[in-house]
Formats: sequence, C-alpha cells, structure tokens
Amino acid sequence: MKKYFMAFVLGSSLLTLAACGGGADEDQETTGGGGEFAMVENEEAQQLYQSCIGCHGRNMEGASGPNLQKVGSKYDQSEIENIINNGQGSMPAGLVPEEDATVLAEWLAQHK
Repeated sequence: MKKYFMAFVLGSSLLTLAACGGGADEDQETTGGGGEFAMVENEEAQQLYQSCIGCHGRNMEGASGPNLQKVGSKYDQSEIENIINNGQGSMPAGLVPEEDATVLAEWLAQHK
C-alpha cells in the first residue's frame, strides 16, 4: 500500500509541474526563437508567462495549448484577459491572479 501511495504522490507532483510549466531558469533567453517572432519586452509579463510555457511553449510557439506569437492579431487585450480569467477550450480558469492576468493580457495583445 505504501508503494501505491508514493507512486500517487510522485505522479501528482509531476502532473502539477507539467501543468504549471515547472518553473524557469533565471538566465534563460526570452526574446524569441530566431525567426520573425520576438517577444515584446516587458520583464514582469515575461516572468508571469513562465507559468504558461508548459502549454504554450517557451517561445509562445504552442504545445498542448495554441501558439500565442501573434495572439494580439486575433484578440484584443480585454478578450485575452477574459480568456485568462475564465478559461477557454481545455485551458482552465484562474491559473493566475486577476491582476497578473491584466499584465499578461496587455503584453500578449502587443504580439501581432
């Protein structure tokens, strides 16, 4: 029984890390991946985005979640903030506090 409990705890921990991006290295590059795309400079928003990389990719290229490199061409800031706060598709609501959602949405809306 002890083995099953430990396997459950370990498995739950790994899922939590995968869903939250697992943190980020302090010295990682956050300014794009060599193509036309480059992240808009905003250190606070880029730090907040680190919790999103598990689904949206390190360079916003998309993974299990959609590509966000040009999300500002599709949605305006209020629409992006609404998606962050209320979720959409497989993205759950409330992954970041509302005040952080405002910062992220403003930053993401600039990516066109």
